[in-house]
Formats: sequence, C-alpha cells, structure tokens
Amino acid sequence: MVPLSVLDLSPITAGGSAGQSLRNSRDLAEHADRFGYKRFWMAEHHNMLGIASAATAVALAFVAENTTKIRIGSGGVMLSNHAPLVIAEQFGTLASLYPDRIDLGVGRAPGTDQATAQALRRTLAGNLDRFPNDVLELISYFRDAEPGQRIRAIPGAVTNVPVWILGSSTYGAQLAAMLGLPYAFASHFAPEQMAQACAIYRAQFRPSEFLDKPYLMLGLNVVAADTDAEAARLFTSIQQSFIRLRTGQPGQLSAPVENLAEQIDPSLRGMLDEVLARSVVGSPQTVALGMARFAQANGADELMITAQIYDHAARLRSFEIAAQSALSATAHQPVSLTT
Repeated sequence: MVPLSVLDLSPITAGGSAGQSLRNSRDLAEHADRFGYKRFWMAEHHNMLGIASAATAVALAFVAENTTKIRIGSGGVMLSNHAPLVIAEQFGTLASLYPDRIDLGVGRAPGTDQATAQALRRTLAGNLDRFPNDVLELISYFRDAEPGQRIRAIPGAVTNVPVWILGSSTYGAQLAAMLGLPYAFASHFAPEQMAQACAIYRAQFRPSEFLDKPYLMLGLNVVAADTDAEAARLFTSIQQSFIRLRTGQPGQLSAPVENLAEQIDPSLRGMLDEVLARSVVGSPQTVALGMARFAQANGADELMITAQIYDHAARLRSFEIAAQSALSATAHQPVSLTT
C-alpha cells in the first residue's frame, strides 16, 4: 500500500461554527499524526459557508502546533489570488516554525466565484495566464538570494519549501512535468481527466533539481465505518453537499440521512455517480480493498484521502480505519485487480 495523507476542508457543520471546525481540524491533525499519515493538507476556498480554511496559512499554523512528525501543507493555495512574495513569506514563516515539515501545494483556479475572486485581488486581468511565471517566482523566494537580488522573502529564503502543482485538468499535469515538480490530481471531485492527466505527467516529466522521476498523488474520498451500511449513511453528508453546490445552493455540511438515493431526482443521482466516482465507502475490509485497487490501477505514489463527515468522532474513526486498512493491505499479497 502506498503512503496515505489527509486533505481537510475544515467543514463547518449545520448549526456549527468556524471556530469549532478549526479546532476539530487541529484535533484531526493530532490524530492523523498518531495514526501514521504522511501529510495533513488544508485547502483555500472563499465565500463558502461550509469551509473554514480560507486563511490557509493561518489555519495550518494552528493545526500544526500539537503535531510532531506529520508534514503540514496546502492542498492548495490558489496562487492566482496572491502575490508570490506574500505566499513565500507565509510559508517561509511556517517552515521556520516547523522545519522540514511544510509543503506548499499551489493551484491555478481562484477557488471561488468570479465576484469573490475580484474582491480578493481587485482585478482578474492576466492572473491565470501568469500562473507558470508566478510558480517560478515563488520557488525563487525559497532559495538563497542571487547576487544583486533586491527582493527577498524573510522568512522564506533558504527554507527550500517543497512546491507541488495541484490540478483537476491536464493543464497542471503539463506544468508539473515541465518543471519537474510533484503533482497532485483532484480526482476526489474531478475524476473525468484523471487518467489523461496522469499519462501526460508521466510521459512529459523532465528530471529537475527537485525530482529525478515523477511523483504522483491522487485524491480519493474515503468514508469508513465498522459496517458498509453505516459508512454509506455517513457518505450522504458529502452527497448532499454536492447536490446543493451543483444546484446553486451551497451551505454547511448536513447530517447524514437514510435512503438519500430514493429522495432525489435520477439526474442528481447520475451527477453524484460522476463527480464522486473516485470514492471508497465501507467497512475496514471494503476500504482496504478499494484503496489498494485504486492505487495500483492508477500507479499512484501516494493517496490523499478526504472525508467530509458530519460527526467529528465518526470522522476520526474513519481516518483511523483507513490507516489501519493500509497497514493491513501492506502486510498481505498484492491485490488482484478484477474491476
């Protein structure tokens, strides 16, 4: 079994608060550290009623405080919203506080709607087109200063924070390959171009000072419980979130419901099957088999698993089961791919 990492959106549950969500995220990070996960990443989203991690660097500093080994990072920072120098200073500060434990995953999209994107950066002109140059500028701030360099990231310089390219299309795959950077694909919510993006990344990869061969991380929804039936019930929270998002009614994370499929229009069932196609939901045995099959079938070097679960205790238990399942899969023969 490949290494497992955590992607946390710090979900704000119905009737809950952002403060409680961030405290839950810190608690999850502490447990993930003990469970043996490799990384704990948080994502930048704006104007989203159900996500508390908008100020991603601040949230990461908060969750990192009581962890010791797990790497802390962004999955990701939306670089089009920021000046590269500002992000270099933020993550340089994190790297100074938690040496050799900080990752910086960057994405090209704004992570919000157009009106909010304009409020964030005041202008939409040219920002997306500058993404490759912004990535190169960002990387330069983490190195030692060149002779005559007037602008430095302090903190940031000489921290060599690892930069990842994140994506949900083939664009990021091409850029990560060209720059020789690690690549993370958001297959947990945008699976359509996963196979094509992975193939492009591997085929076009150029060895660099950062990597001598491709390193691919894939997103996967994993909701685990003691039984398949209970896991399926917990999974209805994220299904409800996507229904509201796709119908223009985003909101906080709802409590799970019974028999959701029988309560929604068939077209919405089809949408859920498509957008959440890369999901493993079930008991420890189901989850162990599903994660191993997904990793082997797609040649992932690492899985970034996420679980939008309403009850915090159930979410902790889900990540615990997934970690134990990975250890179980490692201890047995490779899984035969039959699907």
